[in-house]
Amino acid sequence: MDYKYIEQLLERYWQCETSLEEEAILKTFFNQTHIPSHLMPYKPLFVSEKMWQDVKLGEDFDARIMAHIEKDEPVKARRITWVRRMMPLYKAAASVAIILTLGNAAQSSFRREATVENDYNYENYQDSYNDPEMAYNQISDALQMVSQSLSEASKQDSLLQMQPKETQKEQ
Repeated sequence: MDYKYIEQLLERYWQCETSLEEEAILKTFFNQTHIPSHLMPYKPLFVSEKMWQDVKLGEDFDARIMAHIEKDEPVKARRITWVRRMMPLYKAAASVAIILTLGNAAQSSFRREATVENDYNYENYQDSYNDPEMAYNQISDALQMVSQSLSEASKQDSLLQMQPKETQKEQ
């Protein structure tokens, strides 16, 4: 049997040139039991509508959907603080500050002269002590005070670590 007409209809179907009547002809043809083997790959396309006609929603479908819709879940309103509202402005200000800082650093590095000695004015420096022994004594006293302060701070820190956490919170 010659299936030229069906093949022509299929070609027109793929090019979206068929009418509704011609598509109905294709559906009835592919719903037959005897279809040539070279046209078998197209059968599921035209038979699928008939297969899915029998599929229906269950009787309890509406009740299940309405149960999901009508759930009484409290709606939580999010409070937006002033800081959160201003966050984009903070980010923009930080970006501008970074750009200005980098630009200033680049500009000063381009203007820097070749010699480093011109950056410092050594003539204005003065010794505050004429006697080196007196300067040594002053520095050793200052370092001794720093050492004592650090040792007291470390003792207090070690005492805090030994106390239980409840007493630390109270302090």
